[in-house]
Amino acid sequence: MNKQQKNYYKYRFLEILPGLSIWFTFIFAILLSIISPLHGIYFIIIFDVYFVLRILYMMIFLIISWSKYRQANRVDWWNFLQNTYGKKWEEYYHIIFLPTAGEPFEVVDGTFDNLAYKTKYNKQKMIVVLAGEERFREQFYSVAKQIENKYANIFHKVIVTLHPSNLKGELAGKGSNLYHAGYEVKKYVDSQNFDYKKIIVSTFDIDTISHPDYFAYLTHKFISHKNPYHASFQPMAFYHNNVWESDIITRLVANSTTFWLLTDLARPERLFTFSSHSMSWQALTEIGFWQNNIVTEDSRIFLQCLIHYDGDYEVVPMHIPVSMNTVHVGNIHRSLISQYKQMRRWAYGVEHFPYMVWRFSRNKKIPLSRKWIYVWNQTEGVYTWATAPIIIFFMGYLPLWIAEKQNMTTVLTQNTPLMLENLMRLGMVGMVMIAFMSVIILPPLPLNRRKTVFTLPFKYLMMLLQWIIFPITMILFGSIPAIDAQTRLMLGKYLGFWVTEKKKV
Repeated sequence: MNKQQKNYYKYRFLEILPGLSIWFTFIFAILLSIISPLHGIYFIIIFDVYFVLRILYMMIFLIISWSKYRQANRVDWWNFLQNTYGKKWEEYYHIIFLPTAGEPFEVVDGTFDNLAYKTKYNKQKMIVVLAGEERFREQFYSVAKQIENKYANIFHKVIVTLHPSNLKGELAGKGSNLYHAGYEVKKYVDSQNFDYKKIIVSTFDIDTISHPDYFAYLTHKFISHKNPYHASFQPMAFYHNNVWESDIITRLVANSTTFWLLTDLARPERLFTFSSHSMSWQALTEIGFWQNNIVTEDSRIFLQCLIHYDGDYEVVPMHIPVSMNTVHVGNIHRSLISQYKQMRRWAYGVEHFPYMVWRFSRNKKIPLSRKWIYVWNQTEGVYTWATAPIIIFFMGYLPLWIAEKQNMTTVLTQNTPLMLENLMRLGMVGMVMIAFMSVIILPPLPLNRRKTVFTLPFKYLMMLLQWIIFPITMILFGSIPAIDAQTRLMLGKYLGFWVTEKKKV
């Protein structure tokens, strides 16, 4: 066996480990419950205690992020930027990448309209890149032409790129589209003799609606950072564009994602880039742009930089939001299928585990403590994502049921149901807090939605009460797609990039 074959099997082993661990956990819990119900009960209690403590621990960081979000939104960052830095901010240009794959003109136009007319920033300092796919060539060029006609004179430049199909070594998806667009934009940047260190890059989903002060706040963060060329900047991710039109399932899953990410914003040492984010052009060109053969390029770009700069790279939290669509497209059946596939794609971030372990083991300059933090956080995160809801809500009662069938009466078996119930009540404290926060940050109800049989207070009450079904969504659109994603990686049935359907709000 040559070295290349050995490396292949070593890497495949790393790909197998996450999926193997979750299936081992399920099988172990079932067998232990059958063979020794008492030990099975101990296992479930320990697991539940750990999960509840984890929830309470996360609530602390949620409160921290929430407080910083409230503070950041009280500031007029556009005025702050001009008053604090004088003319210095004018030295910087922003490049905004908007990859698209067949989305209709109305969706693309909504994002451009927000950048052009609702963003408080000098538009002549903004270069907007509309990156299309060759497989949608005719439709894309039709959309691009309308966009250029409407916005070309507003921004410094609107650049249109077309990513060729079926390039060798690529996985068709957002990452490969951005990879191609990055090199195309580099040609323009070089032709204009721009200073790489004076360019800030933002990568947005095509439906991203940024906060009016996003670019002012980002520029402040960039200028004030001690080394902005070794940093990415991660905003808060809301899914509010169509939240009032969405069905209860897609809305609840989207809100859950928002608050999960909010807890991470308070812990920069474990923060990855996700979805829409920003970074320096200098760093982006030095690492060779986005990886073009993976599904989760949005978080991989951080790892590429972390490894390239020998651990001297970080993600800086931005407590200001960008908003995207939920997956709701009007038809409940299509929306639920889309929701499942979106969560499976996000869960496929487990592909970072073998990448990290493999690259970290070959880079001796990255401090061991940083390697351990990122590997542990990634591993523990995807593991509990897949296992915790099923063990807590289903398998947790298996050893009790078997003990009852075997007429096994002990103090432990009698008190465990009450103990588990109290643990769940303790865990519900965090859910109640999230439920109230989710209502507070809702955008105003659109006027066309107010003229219904339901009163405004009733609509907000329903937004609060929807969290009652959270345990169900946590299993159907949390655990199961995560198990699906990790099992696919384990079996070598690699997931392709699935494009979430977008609909005009």
